[in-house]
Amino acid sequence: MPQAKEGADDIDLNADGMEEVHQLSKDDRSQTIDLSSEASLVIEISDALSEREKVKFTIHTRTTQPEFKLHDFNVTRDHEEFIWLHDRYQENEHFEAYIIPHPPLRPDFDAAREKLQRLGESEGVLTKEEFDKMKQELEAEYLATFKKTVAMHELFLTRLAAHNMLRNDSNFRVFLEYNGNLNVRLKNRKEKIGSFFKGLTKSVDEVLLSSHKDADDFFENEKRFLVDYHIRVKEAMKTCDKMTLSHKATAGCYLTIASSTNQMGTCEPTKLNKFLTRFSGLIEKYRKIDNRVAADEDLKLSDILRYYSRDISSAKDLLYRRTRCLANYESANKALEKARNKNKDVQTAEKAQQAAREKFEHMSEIGKQELIDFKQRRVAAFKKNLTELAESELKHAKAAAQLFRNTIAALKEIA
Repeated sequence: MPQAKEGADDIDLNADGMEEVHQLSKDDRSQTIDLSSEASLVIEISDALSEREKVKFTIHTRTTQPEFKLHDFNVTRDHEEFIWLHDRYQENEHFEAYIIPHPPLRPDFDAAREKLQRLGESEGVLTKEEFDKMKQELEAEYLATFKKTVAMHELFLTRLAAHNMLRNDSNFRVFLEYNGNLNVRLKNRKEKIGSFFKGLTKSVDEVLLSSHKDADDFFENEKRFLVDYHIRVKEAMKTCDKMTLSHKATAGCYLTIASSTNQMGTCEPTKLNKFLTRFSGLIEKYRKIDNRVAADEDLKLSDILRYYSRDISSAKDLLYRRTRCLANYESANKALEKARNKNKDVQTAEKAQQAAREKFEHMSEIGKQELIDFKQRRVAAFKKNLTELAESELKHAKAAAQLFRNTIAALKEIA
């Protein structure tokens, strides 16, 4: 099975379903969201290996923390082990007051494989020039998807490492330091059914608690804002995805137009043919610019909307856990009042009420700071990406304008 060279700008795909292995070095990666990590614990995915069934990530850790045995080390992990780590945080009651970063999405290259398979089937219909150009585009599309997959897995770890509490979890250290297979298995049928009913119970509980009035204006306002903001971000993400797909499809049409125009220009050596050949070159160059614009829109706008659509869900989960804690605290108050009226099990009820009150106050104090940090991080990320997108659009627009000016001048000389 052939393997791509480390640091390559493209990859070699075949028409039988992309059986080849692709390796990505740290120099090839592109981050969609910038996040600075704590200097005492720096994590990066230095290498990644894509096979047909899975992607293996080489995680490089540099640290000065005494909890680690070494200060510079590497381990290899696959996607299921990232999910295992996320689930450990979700199930740990000590982290209920924190926003747990959402897990990275499973690597999905099926769409690229299907496109390449269809391209292989149409090899006899397309000209060699059209086939080679479309193959190069599919290879570039696959590589971009692969880079984003690596970036999202690295960002998940970076978020954990940057958090002053989450990075101290023992499971996180095991994930980073244990140089062996974690033997993570997928959930069996019974566990999947249990997870389904657990999620269903949570959804019903969220509906029941949605009308629960919070006496703290900060949390009440945050809950209303995030519910509305989440809806708007998801709508914007869907609209942006449609726009990006349409933009890519439009850029793809230029390939056929350029090829047909070029064929017309090679019939007979006349002035019109020179004109058509030059015009074909214009369309081909503009197609490349338009492809870059579509890729930047996908990278800088669609991706950040998609990321924060999921991250807002994590913030809403924190608010749900706090509201559930508030409801438990109110129930404990009622139970204590009932016990005092009956003068029965008063001490037990007082202990339960005190424990519920301390847990609620703890969640409120930490949760408030978590939501403030989340807002600052979100605003900074959107500002950075939108600024970079605007600068990119201006750069490509100037390049396109210059291309048209040069082509018009060349066409005038032919005429």
